[in-house]
Amino acid sequence: MVKRVLLASPRGYCAGVERAVDTVERALEHYGAPVYVRKQIVHNIHVVRDLEARGAIFVEEETEVPTGATVVYSAHGVAPSVHVNSEQLGHNVIDATCPLVTKVHVQARRYAAEGYTIVLIGHAGHEEVVGTTGEAPDATVLVQTVAEAEALALPADTKLAYVTQTTLSVDETGEIIKVLRRRFPEIRAPRKEDICYATSNRQWAVKEMLEEIDVLLVIGSRNSSNSNRLVETARASGIAAYLIDDETEIEDEWLGDAETVGITSGASAPEKLVTRVCDWFRARGVTAIEPYRLVDEDVTFRLPIELRRELELAAGS
Repeated sequence: MVKRVLLASPRGYCAGVERAVDTVERALEHYGAPVYVRKQIVHNIHVVRDLEARGAIFVEEETEVPTGATVVYSAHGVAPSVHVNSEQLGHNVIDATCPLVTKVHVQARRYAAEGYTIVLIGHAGHEEVVGTTGEAPDATVLVQTVAEAEALALPADTKLAYVTQTTLSVDETGEIIKVLRRRFPEIRAPRKEDICYATSNRQWAVKEMLEEIDVLLVIGSRNSSNSNRLVETARASGIAAYLIDDETEIEDEWLGDAETVGITSGASAPEKLVTRVCDWFRARGVTAIEPYRLVDEDVTFRLPIELRRELELAAGS
């Protein structure tokens, strides 16, 4: 029977997600509905539904957005071809790409311009990977696993550099990089690792609490890369872990003989979902609900420049 719930910290929204969601909300206030959003602004179904209720229209591709309409690009970044399409359609573009993803795009462009073949460590089909590959499609090779890194076959004189998706497992990515450095000693690395501070911090916070808990619940949507990595982090240490969108998905049998349950949330999950899960446990008589190893993150990002200019003009008129 569950007696205690520990809340991992840090958890939930990162600065890039906060900025992206705020961007859509401010655009709706400024321009009025509808504001179109290419892909899910962040990978969380609750956030998407809330914004839809306020007048955001989510589309898969920018080519679905009417000529001249306002479109927000998601936090995961886009390929250059997306900008070209929007320009041809006369869109009012607000680019909410996370600045840490933009950094990876800039690196990829620079490496390609200098004649490097780029090893992109990431997950096939993830929007961030699609966007980064689009910066230098002919020069980019995707590697997803240690086995793929071991099998990578390139001409002996290839100039190599690597970049990574920002939401990967820190440990798994470290193993892949070790293989690449052993096999290709001259491979060029980013000056600062690409996995973002929030992804690293949330994985670290889970590892810190694993000795104290019997089960981990990760609040996040199925398509959230960083949320899935949190589940894997716990399971890799032998702790049962489950990904849930909200409290309605908790299965009683998961808790079984568990006395202490850990709760964390992915970088795109709003804190109100954590509150709802805590209330679910309170309704079942759990009174000991406490934070574990509180760490404050003080990273903030300014709104996209296109929106800042518009809002400043409106304020000055």
